[in-house]
Amino acid sequence: MIQRTPYADAFTYFVMILGFILLIGPFLVIIAGATQTLQQINSVPFRFMPQGQFLENASAAWARADLARAIGNSFVMAGLITVGKVVLSAMTAFAIVYFRSPLRHFFFWAVFITLMLPLEVRVVPTYNVAADMFEPFRLLIAFVTGIEVSVEWNLLNSYAGLTLPLIATATGTFLYRQFFMTLPDELAEAARMDGSGPVRFFFEMLLPLSRTNMLALTTIMFVYGWNQYLWPLLMVTDPTYKTTMMSLSALVPSENATPDWNVTLAGTLIIMTPPLLVVALLQRWFVRGLVATEK
Repeated sequence: MIQRTPYADAFTYFVMILGFILLIGPFLVIIAGATQTLQQINSVPFRFMPQGQFLENASAAWARADLARAIGNSFVMAGLITVGKVVLSAMTAFAIVYFRSPLRHFFFWAVFITLMLPLEVRVVPTYNVAADMFEPFRLLIAFVTGIEVSVEWNLLNSYAGLTLPLIATATGTFLYRQFFMTLPDELAEAARMDGSGPVRFFFEMLLPLSRTNMLALTTIMFVYGWNQYLWPLLMVTDPTYKTTMMSLSALVPSENATPDWNVTLAGTLIIMTPPLLVVALLQRWFVRGLVATEK
């Protein structure tokens, strides 16, 4: 049994306050800098009190980085990635848990082991596939028939290229699998006795029960999709499809330009607002989906 003492409590609160300051400090700097004028942002020492120039700075950042188009593209990308990951991981976990295949554990571990392969590790082969979708089929046709086919199709500069290679997720499959395994076997047996098939059981029973897990995964995956930088940078050369993370480079002052970091920070604050709102709105279900034990 843990005994509480005044010194232990004081030390605990000190660590919590220190951690809070380290986490919230950069965000306060962004807010303060985004509301200052050019002279104020470049003055020494830095002023941590917000001023009254945010609307002017935000308007300049919005026009310079074309944030209207970039935010729209990021919403489409993050939304498609989120929906794809939530749906695909639920279906994968359902197949692994409820279909009595001798290889189901093998398939689960084959999916789970991909957690050790982040996008940065597999970016080259993934890009090769996205840049030429028909290459495997051309090689197969040439090997079987000896006929060279010149058909080409790529996913560059498209929403499909931004989202499809990122939809598969081992994290979501693991969360759904762990939840489905907590459900009693009598639930599936009762559904089977009532004449419910696998599709009906999945949509009418499992998905409503896994709502909190679904919302928790939605929160994680939306932030994941919104913050993607490396993959859009590789897939997009047309400014029509640029995302918010790519637009940050247009906000950073160049070496010989005016150091208007107030405009940069205002644009950064605009870009980080949507994921903050999603986390704030879904944080209750996010916590429930990750720590709840009573299903």
